[in-house]
Amino acid sequence: MASPPLSAKVDLPTPSYLAPSPPSSSWPLGGLYNRYASWRKSLDLPNPGSVENLQKEVKSTHLTNYFFEGGRADLTKSLSANPIFQVTHSFLLGSPTSPPSYNFGAIFANNNVFLQGSVDHDGNVNARVNQGWSATNVTKIQAQMSSQVGHSMIQVEQDYQGLDYSVNVKGVNPSPLDFTGIYIGSYMQSVTKNLALGIELLHQRQPPDLSETTPSYLAKYTSSDRNWIATAQMQGGIMQASYWQKLSEKVDVAADLQLIATPTRRDAIATVGAKYDLRMSTFRAQLDSTGKVSALLEQRFAPTFGFLLSGEIDHFKNSAKVGVGVMIESSTLTPEEMGMVPMTGPP
Repeated sequence: MASPPLSAKVDLPTPSYLAPSPPSSSWPLGGLYNRYASWRKSLDLPNPGSVENLQKEVKSTHLTNYFFEGGRADLTKSLSANPIFQVTHSFLLGSPTSPPSYNFGAIFANNNVFLQGSVDHDGNVNARVNQGWSATNVTKIQAQMSSQVGHSMIQVEQDYQGLDYSVNVKGVNPSPLDFTGIYIGSYMQSVTKNLALGIELLHQRQPPDLSETTPSYLAKYTSSDRNWIATAQMQGGIMQASYWQKLSEKVDVAADLQLIATPTRRDAIATVGAKYDLRMSTFRAQLDSTGKVSALLEQRFAPTFGFLLSGEIDHFKNSAKVGVGVMIESSTLTPEEMGMVPMTGPP
């Protein structure tokens, strides 16, 4: 299945993290709770973000999630700006690792609802629904229906962003009859204005009576000026640490280190990368300890036309990959609705 187009990515509005309303003072413990809430609010601790977005800045800087191979074309048509409604045709061909594919997708979004769906030439269907009940409470549902056995799935998720903490609970293929499936719960708490600590529990329950629970411990440190972020995550014999820094308004750098020390495997992978945001283009470069050097250029020649060029060289395996793509956007919107200043003719 073709990867979703870069141009079709839509970010939901950033929620304003609001403090929960304190209980009434007529409640026996209301006074005690009010004093505790006032003391907690006086600490002025920031919201730490969700565990899922622990390495958001690093993933945005590295090109792991953006790299492609072969020929790619994304044709997007915007039908409405408010609410957002657009459709996309994506083509991918010429890749030695995957067959040619076609994908049709659609996105609808407003302040409270985000809907995204896609279907490919094999009939595989993906759907995503986000429902915001308030500025801090969001329900998310993702589903995939595939003709291949074992590839269909559904994920139900509840996300809550508190004043200085975040809670997330999700279930993957949950069964209400025998409670089989994969269940994940996470909690992130700011302990100072710079440091946040968290824990994530992953519980797998498979028939007949097989179950396993794996904890993960997380830490995130953010500088006072928000210009650099360091994170660490430990799960069993696997540790992952990352560092991201904004060197200037247009340059970001990031590093990631993964250490694996299990009875069956001992390994370490280090990755460094940089992202340059220019006026009409974005360039990403990446180097890792496995001998891979990769780069991705996204060049906008016009607001409605973009050119993509990606490449990777594996020095240890003596192999190379190249990708070329285009992004074309058409719209029924006026230049003012698209945020463009119409060009004036000669006097």
